[in-house]
Amino acid sequence: MLRTLLSPAFKFSGESLIHKIGRTTSHVMLVLTIILTIVLSKDITNACDQNFISTTNIKSKNGSFHAPTFLNPEGHVRQCTFNFRALPNERVQIHFEEFNLQGTPPECFHEHLDIFTEIEKPDTQPLIETPFGGRFCGQNAPRERISLYTSLAMVFLSDRTNVTDSRFMGYYEFISDEKYTNIGVPDGLVEGKSSLCTFQIHGSKFKGKNKTGELFSPTYPGTYPKNIKCGYKFIGDPGQRIRLEFRDFDLFYGGAHCPFDRMTIYDGPDNLAEKIGTYCGQMRNLVVFSTKNLLYVTFTTLKRTAQVFNRGFFGLYDFSEDYVKLDFIQNSDAEHIRGTECDQKILSKKESSGQVFSPNYPFPYQSFIVCRYFIYGMQDSQNLERVVLTFDKFDIPMLGKQQNKCKDGYVKVYIQGQEEEHKYDKHDFMFCGQTTPQTINSPGPRLVLLFKAGSKPGSGFKAQYRFETEYQIPGTPKPGSCHFTYRSTSRLEGRFNSPRHPQNYPNELNCTYLFLATPSQQVQIVFDHFKVRADNINSNSSLGHWKAYGREQCNDDFIEIFNIHTDQSKQLLGRYCDKSTPGPVVSPRGTVGIQLFLHTDSEAVYSGFKGGYNFIPAKNPFGDCGGNITDQENGLIKSPNYPEKYTTNDQSYGSLQCHWFIYAKPGHKILLYFDDFEVEGNPSERGCPAAALRVWPWKNKEKTPIELCGDTLDSYKQILSETNVLQLSFYLADKAVGAKGFKATWTEIKDLPSCQNQNEFKCRNSSYCISRKLQCNNAYNCGMDDRSDEMDCLQETEFNEFMLVGLGLGIFSIAFIGLIIYCRRYKRKKMRRREHPMLPAHSHFHTCESIGERFANSSSMDSV
Repeated sequence: MLRTLLSPAFKFSGESLIHKIGRTTSHVMLVLTIILTIVLSKDITNACDQNFISTTNIKSKNGSFHAPTFLNPEGHVRQCTFNFRALPNERVQIHFEEFNLQGTPPECFHEHLDIFTEIEKPDTQPLIETPFGGRFCGQNAPRERISLYTSLAMVFLSDRTNVTDSRFMGYYEFISDEKYTNIGVPDGLVEGKSSLCTFQIHGSKFKGKNKTGELFSPTYPGTYPKNIKCGYKFIGDPGQRIRLEFRDFDLFYGGAHCPFDRMTIYDGPDNLAEKIGTYCGQMRNLVVFSTKNLLYVTFTTLKRTAQVFNRGFFGLYDFSEDYVKLDFIQNSDAEHIRGTECDQKILSKKESSGQVFSPNYPFPYQSFIVCRYFIYGMQDSQNLERVVLTFDKFDIPMLGKQQNKCKDGYVKVYIQGQEEEHKYDKHDFMFCGQTTPQTINSPGPRLVLLFKAGSKPGSGFKAQYRFETEYQIPGTPKPGSCHFTYRSTSRLEGRFNSPRHPQNYPNELNCTYLFLATPSQQVQIVFDHFKVRADNINSNSSLGHWKAYGREQCNDDFIEIFNIHTDQSKQLLGRYCDKSTPGPVVSPRGTVGIQLFLHTDSEAVYSGFKGGYNFIPAKNPFGDCGGNITDQENGLIKSPNYPEKYTTNDQSYGSLQCHWFIYAKPGHKILLYFDDFEVEGNPSERGCPAAALRVWPWKNKEKTPIELCGDTLDSYKQILSETNVLQLSFYLADKAVGAKGFKATWTEIKDLPSCQNQNEFKCRNSSYCISRKLQCNNAYNCGMDDRSDEMDCLQETEFNEFMLVGLGLGIFSIAFIGLIIYCRRYKRKKMRRREHPMLPAHSHFHTCESIGERFANSSSMDSV
């Protein structure tokens, strides 16, 4: 039959069919597949076939196999089948020592070896209908194989002209299937090949099984079968717990969620119980504990054509009443971690607290147990907590007299998140003995305890934990609230920021920052970054470019800055939001310090702010360049060094403060008009972070000042006080780069319908009454858009020495030119007398003649 199939029409020489279509891979594969299908579907034997049969003779139980030896000069496809047949209750195990077939996987043209390990009915079922175990060629030998039933077959195909036994060589053995079938009590309800690996395993020896045993995948250590579902149900006696330890675990890895081949373990009687975990890939040290006396394990592989050569798994199980009793996990926030002996996790319920204990506390703990405590605070876009751990009782004995060497039992503490990478040798603290450990504060939301019981038991430990909100703000915190204090007695300078900056601050938060100075000090705060949410800013033209300043404007998230007086009363300096960075702030002399208050609502959040503080020696009430102005009717206020920059690159004027206090006569007000203004900053875009001028024109002292910077004042170009007192304060931070500054004219005025005496002048447009002395003083004292006080003035001419010299030269030039003209006329008259001698002659000597002689003499002298 085979010769007919491989007649000259199928030969692989000369003008054979394979050479005609061999240029395309698909055609060659089609031909080989047809041949293999026909061959495997017929009852055909070949001279090179080999059969290995297990008998009662001990010598038949193992041996070697190797490739056939034959000559094939015509290059026909030759097939050789290796059949391994075991006795009932036996299986076939094969192992390759040498493997060197021509061809390249996965196509394997010309030569390959196919393996079939799931032959359930070898006498009636063709190989083509049995699950395919894989095709091999090249030099990569197949992994060890164990049959699922009593039979195993290999089919070797080659079209080589000379085949020798060096193609492959290996060993076979007929082994007992007892370790696969006696894992437990078979489940009679399951059919098919899954019935070979579905068992109930009891923890009582009186129910068919001892308390300990081994667990295998169906063909371990050979490649496990495809399309199979195994189930292992562990049933212990009351009070028992089950421990599974896998010594070898090798499944196909299809991804983190194990969508293909996988093992799933349930903490209960079936797959409806709580899941402990799903596992695939290669795993080490996989140990699983049941919570109670029931455990269910499933092993599932998919039906597919892709070759998979993983071993499966091998493990040990143990039923015992000696494993840790879990009743020591008492706290309502604590939860036993399924699959572990005594590990627990404690998750915060927002600033919650509780207790943790060693197993069996206050009674002695069991020896050689290991328990982990995962204490995790909240960490998300709105919350960040830290853990504070305080030990109340501690008794973990040390061996011998070696002090501070915890070589037996101990407690290790981890606060840096090392547990995520299982770096348990990188602990932060380690305690043993009977000395109560120190209180531990984690820098982040995680704290992990690892308790290891040694050979010498003790009563263990009892500890209190609490979760505190971690705002990531430098300063001295007040427990239980977002409240931070900065004292000059602790540190003279430092940084402050909004919670979690540069990340977004949380919602629904109220934070207080207290900067407290001594009586001989002042405190300055300067903002470097500022972005606070303000979605609903009201339109207010009176604020000019300040769109996000004041309590009427900032209604969403905001900060407020207060001066704190000695009686603990507070004075609001300003409310800020959006990108309107506050200008530098300095506590007035004689006050306690500054309070900063942050409020956020339940809506969106921004990155907040950061800045620096600095405690400085107290300066006089006027600062560096201010003053007290009284008994004057008008004057000028200028920034330092005006009209030059108020600071330079060398910061010689850095961290400056100037305070002017202007007092007018009772019944008068003060009109302030800015002739020039240029201070770095931009209220509409970034506020006044480096320099600011604040003006207090109000009668109500609780009202916030007008804060000015930039180069456009809008409605603040002119400011009228509500009383006879006006205060101006100019603040400059170290980071200021400098600008021209400002020049302002102030005038004492009366804001009345009419002026009351003759010494007052009535401004035409503003209707203010000013002193008549201020008329014609080259200053616009009537205010913006009113120049009436400088009208109808007699202009006095100003002279200087250069003007006098010029005037003298002009008069001399005019006289000299007139004299020359007169002399010319005299000469003409003289000539007419010569022409008319009857005219009378002058008896005197004329000046023009004298001048003429002088010129004549000088000309003659020049010619000598």
